[in-house]
Amino acid sequence: MQPLSGPGVPVGDRSSVTSQSGATRPGSVPGEQPLSPSQRTTLERLIVRIMSLSTLKGAELWAGVRHEAGVKNDAELQSRHFPLAEQYLTARLTQVQNGHATRQLLQQLTEKLPQGNNRQAVSDFIRQQFGQTVLSALSQDQLRQVLTMLQNGQMAIPQPQQTRATDRTLLPAEHQTLNQQIVRLTAATGEPPVKLWSAVLKLVNLKSGDPIPSRHFPLLTQYLQARQTLSQHSAPTLQMMESSLKQPLDPAEQRLLEDYSQQRFQATPQTVLTAAQTQDLLNLLFSRRAEKSHELPLAASDINPQPIWSPFGASLPAALQPLAQRPLLSAFVALLVVALLLWLLF
Repeated sequence: MQPLSGPGVPVGDRSSVTSQSGATRPGSVPGEQPLSPSQRTTLERLIVRIMSLSTLKGAELWAGVRHEAGVKNDAELQSRHFPLAEQYLTARLTQVQNGHATRQLLQQLTEKLPQGNNRQAVSDFIRQQFGQTVLSALSQDQLRQVLTMLQNGQMAIPQPQQTRATDRTLLPAEHQTLNQQIVRLTAATGEPPVKLWSAVLKLVNLKSGDPIPSRHFPLLTQYLQARQTLSQHSAPTLQMMESSLKQPLDPAEQRLLEDYSQQRFQATPQTVLTAAQTQDLLNLLFSRRAEKSHELPLAASDINPQPIWSPFGASLPAALQPLAQRPLLSAFVALLVVALLLWLLF
C-alpha cells in the first residue's frame, strides 16, 4: 500500500506522515530530532573552554558525552541528550578549572621556596598544620593559605643552620653536588664549565687543582644557586638578587651592595642590571662571606686533638692513649703500675 499524499505534505518528506495505525514515525517524536544549532553551540563552547585549561582533546570529550548519554559512537546526538551532555561537560569544566587553579598556586609557591630559608619554613608549617610534608598532597585551600602567609610575612622563617667549620676536604658526594650545579648553570648561561669552576675557586682564593675545604661547601652551593636563579630573569635588579639568596643579607651586607651599586653603576635597588653587573655584585658579596668564614675558629678537635687525661696527673703518651679509651683495660693497667711501684718501694 502506498503512503498517503496530499496538499499538506511536501514531496519526499515522510517525517510527518503517519501509518494507517495512526502512530507517529520516529523522526517526528519530540526529542528525537538532532541537536539544534544553539544546543550544539553551547556544547562546543564548553568543550573549547575545557581544552584551553587541560590537555584533553575534543574527540575525547565528545566520546565522553556520547558515553554519558548512552549513545553509540557512530550515532548522532539528539536533542533529548542535551541536558545530560551539558551537565557532563559543565562538571568536567569545573574539575579542570579547579585543577588549573591548584597548579597555578603550586607554581607560585614553588617559585618562592628558593628565596631565603622559605623551603624550611614551609616544610615546618605544613608538617605542623596539615600533617604533610609534600606540597602536592595539599588541597587548593591549604596551598592558598600557605602562599598567602608566605607573601604577607606571616610565616616564621628560621635562620639557616651554621655548620661547624672544619679543615677536611670535600667528600666525593659534595664535590659531585658542586659539579652538577656547574653543569646546570652551563646549560642555563652557556658559559663553559672551566670558566665557572675558575670563578667558584677564585671566591675562596683557590686555584685549579687545589683541594676545597669543606667549610666552603655551603657558601659555594649558595653562590651557584643564586646564579642559577638569576639566570632565569631577563631583567634582574639588586632587589631581585637579594631575594634569590638562601642566606639573607645582614644589614652590613645590604649597605655594602647598595653603596657599591650606586657608586659603580649609579643604580638603585630597583634598577635593571646587566648580567655582568649582577655577577660583579654576587662576587663581591660571596667574596666577603668567604673572608668571614676564614675568621671562624675551627673546632679544637679538628686542629689539635685533646690529649687523654691520665689518673697520674699528666697526659698519657700517644702509644698508651688507645688503652685509655677502654675503661676496664685502663683500670687493669693502672693496678699493675701501682703494684709494680709498691714492689719497688718495699
